[in-house]
Amino acid sequence: MKILGISGSPRNESTSGVYRTVKTVLEATGMQYELVSLRGKTISGCIACLGCANDNVCKVKDDMQALREKIVGADAYVVGGANYYSSLNSITSAFFERWFQFRHREENTLWGKLAVAVGIGGTAGSAPADVIERYFLYNFVETVAKVAGRGAASCYTCGYGETCKVGAPYFLYGEGVRITPETTPDVMKDQGLMTAAMEAGRLLGNRLRDKHDRNAVTARMQARLMEAFKGAV
Repeated sequence: MKILGISGSPRNESTSGVYRTVKTVLEATGMQYELVSLRGKTISGCIACLGCANDNVCKVKDDMQALREKIVGADAYVVGGANYYSSLNSITSAFFERWFQFRHREENTLWGKLAVAVGIGGTAGSAPADVIERYFLYNFVETVAKVAGRGAASCYTCGYGETCKVGAPYFLYGEGVRITPETTPDVMKDQGLMTAAMEAGRLLGNRLRDKHDRNAVTARMQARLMEAFKGAV
């Protein structure tokens, strides 16, 4: 079995809290994995052309084309995104919008697979993790765990973080904040976050090894989505 990891952060892999947290989850699974960064890639959102309706293959030509085979071939996913304005950053959202190509005429390529959702933000990562979980649900993929934590907001490196009154350091620590290695959030130094990431990875690996039944997972996810839709009727 193989797990596909996706880091939706636009930051360099060496500094991205999303990338490093996703990698921690993947390593803890004890299974074969591939980790892909969306940094520098061109992925547009779904343009609603319905070109995928006949064959469940998106017709938009960009970097998502090369990722399609990896998505189809994976048995599970670990996807991480960054907190932008208390939601999911755009390229990660666009990546998921293009999963619309898998949904036509009961196409079950993704149904019943398992996943971990990772969210990292300058204040919190729960918002993007929740959005990622919702995208998984729409594709009948079960989120076995969500991992959310705080990384270093851009304010810590923009050059004005110590004096700016609308930046994350000010909102978190107030007047007189000093930006130092000790006051700058680092996911790898957050023992609680790293423990949660490793536990999520182990859980995902164990679920995959324990006679994973995609049909049973699909049925649960379908029931959950139908229940969620009742509120819209």
